[in-house]
Amino acid sequence: MDLDALQRIKRWHVAHQREHPIECNAWDAMLTVWLAGWVGWIPAFVFGALWIAPVLALAMSAPKLYVLWRKRAHREKRLRCDWLLAVN
Repeated sequence: MDLDALQRIKRWHVAHQREHPIECNAWDAMLTVWLAGWVGWIPAFVFGALWIAPVLALAMSAPKLYVLWRKRAHREKRLRCDWLLAVN
């Protein structure tokens, strides 16, 4: 997932924050995990804690995994996801 897609989704959430506050908070959590994944590599290398690398890789892909999960739930009609149009 590129930065443009992340930004489009974030813009949608900000524009619809009043109608979907939990959605906005969930997306902010995904972005926080994503950023922690990227920033976490620096201390991992400095302190030689390479055992954390799989967790960091998973954190770096958190927004993409979240979007895939939401697409699947929307497709199966378990969860409505209005912001999927912002991804494409």
